[in-house]
Amino acid sequence: MYATVAAGGFRRYATYRAATAAGVFTNTVFGLILVYTYTALWDERPHLGGYDLAQAVTYVWIGQSLFKTLASGGGGVEGELMERIRTGDIAVDLFRPADLQLWWLAADLGRAAFELLGRGVLPFVFGALVFDLALPTDVSTWAAFLVAVLLGMLVSFGIRYLVALTAFWLMDGTGVTQMAMLTGWFCSGMVLPLNVFPGALGEVVRALPWSSLLQAPADLLLGHADPLPTYAFQAGWAVALLAAGRLVQSVAARRVVVQGG
Repeated sequence: MYATVAAGGFRRYATYRAATAAGVFTNTVFGLILVYTYTALWDERPHLGGYDLAQAVTYVWIGQSLFKTLASGGGGVEGELMERIRTGDIAVDLFRPADLQLWWLAADLGRAAFELLGRGVLPFVFGALVFDLALPTDVSTWAAFLVAVLLGMLVSFGIRYLVALTAFWLMDGTGVTQMAMLTGWFCSGMVLPLNVFPGALGEVVRALPWSSLLQAPADLLLGHADPLPTYAFQAGWAVALLAAGRLVQSVAARRVVVQGG
């Protein structure tokens, strides 16, 4: 059943071809802006964060290819889930013969798979054709990278599911969503690699779950991290966040209020 839900999530996002094309264009343009910004920065500090310029440019295109896949700034199922909570439709979901969290996780994995293939590949290919990227030549590194991306999907969903569940208490989740978006951009490394952050700030942001979204997969692909410790870090956060989501869900389900009923 959950595989069917995931396939449905993939097909659902695949229907919006114009939006996908616009997203590919947007990610490519932002990639170019970041590349030239990073080039100016790395000209002043050639080995900033332990990256050389080619690795920094590669990091940019990894980020653009995973931006919607891992929803670093939010997006995906949480908006729809928040709306269902606000309108009271969530009461119907809770009576379905399916686990609420697994249902939305499957739908989000389907969405993420489409975003990776439909919106992530082309900007990365463009970057590889136009710039001199520091890409690995062995298949094992690429395979390790994809495993880290999958674990990043689980961590991302865990964060956004908790954000969505706040609607049980707040009803309007706009403020929480915007805070989560800004935190995700900053703490995932989407603005700058987390390796660049100095001192205690760098240690804190690298220990937070958002570093599993971009920094961890990127470091694997760039040869700056070992697979097993990276997987352990990501899996630990995935388990903790999904468990927290299940706990909050059980508390929230006890106070479901159907508006107007």
